[in-house]
Amino acid sequence: MESSDLRRRLGMVDAVTIGLGSMIGAGIFAALAPAAASAGSGLLIALAIAAVIAYANATSTARLAALHPRAGGAYVYGTERLGALPGFLAGWCFLIGKSASAAAMALTIGSAIAPDAARPIAAAAVIALTVLNTRGVQKSALLTRAIVAGVLAALAALVAAGLLAALGGGGADGALLSLGSDAPEGAGGVVGILGAAGLLFFAFAGYARIATLGEEVREPESTIPRAIITALGIALLVYALVAVTVLRALGAEPLAQSPAPLVDAARALGGTWLVWVMAAAMVVGSVGSLLGLILGISRTAFAMARDGRLPGALAAVHPRFGVPHRAEIAVGVVVCAALLVADLRHAIGFSSFGVLLYYAVANASALTLTKREAAGTKAIPAIGLVGCVLLVVFLPLTSIIAALLLIAVGVVVFAIGARKRRPCDR
Repeated sequence: MESSDLRRRLGMVDAVTIGLGSMIGAGIFAALAPAAASAGSGLLIALAIAAVIAYANATSTARLAALHPRAGGAYVYGTERLGALPGFLAGWCFLIGKSASAAAMALTIGSAIAPDAARPIAAAAVIALTVLNTRGVQKSALLTRAIVAGVLAALAALVAAGLLAALGGGGADGALLSLGSDAPEGAGGVVGILGAAGLLFFAFAGYARIATLGEEVREPESTIPRAIITALGIALLVYALVAVTVLRALGAEPLAQSPAPLVDAARALGGTWLVWVMAAAMVVGSVGSLLGLILGISRTAFAMARDGRLPGALAAVHPRFGVPHRAEIAVGVVVCAALLVADLRHAIGFSSFGVLLYYAVANASALTLTKREAAGTKAIPAIGLVGCVLLVVFLPLTSIIAALLLIAVGVVVFAIGARKRRPCDR
């Protein structure tokens, strides 16, 4: 008989690894180019803004996760602290936003392997990783650990090559000696930088995967907060070093136009071997990100189904492997369907909208915490809440409109579910 209880099998290293695997693949290989198109040479300022808001969100999430160590993340926090509708909207925004993220990562994999067959390859990747996830969370964690180690080694090689070139005055046009003042036309300014920060936030959102795995982590009250902050800190350091290296190697305008900026940066630094290393890392890193995304989306869907917010069949847990296998399969189907219409850059903006609203609910929930429940100032969740709302406003208009339409669908789903439950509550 299938149960609805998950098994605690993940330790501190596993939790940090899953968070890193989600962040490193998503941000470095997908978000730099569209962010540069918006911010121009202000890319590093946008990265700093995104990092501050991500830190506030991570801190709020860590405080809440220690009190509510259950699958679902901000869906659970919003429901417990703010009410059914805010909690549902957080979960719904996470589902739609991260499904777009998963589609973006799958397309990145397909485009890197064979651009002319990107969508079939992307679908095959989604199916393969979905099958892996249904075999047990520890198998997913082990694969993610290997992926993170390989990607970090490749990025370290790129940064080292950039440093050596800068110290040697390398580069035919001296681009390695500046951070790229050649801003794309129409880019930059306050609006462009805030828009880029919203896109770069896509890169930091992987730590949510740690919180959504709350029922599968050992000693969650201490492990989850430490894992979230650790993963975010490592990712920020990596992003800053890589962003500086790529800007020095390419300049802002070529970066904005590049379909594979890290590969192009490796080519500009003159190492054929490094080009191959970065091309492989782009595929491997995106696989790691996609793996973590499917894990996180399925756990939120599982939590919502268990509470009656989504079809109850999704709340089943496999009797042998201890994972929400039906929710994972459903997520795989949805992401494959999204691949039929997804465009990489639009998917990133759409994803950022959903995830920023998700964290807005998390920060609003953290503002309700008392001193007895959690130490720390309320200024951090306040900064996170204001920052999330601000970045949402400056995202691309097409992403905002599409996301609002799907959020409206979510409100209808919630209303229908509430009407069905009401007779049972009497």
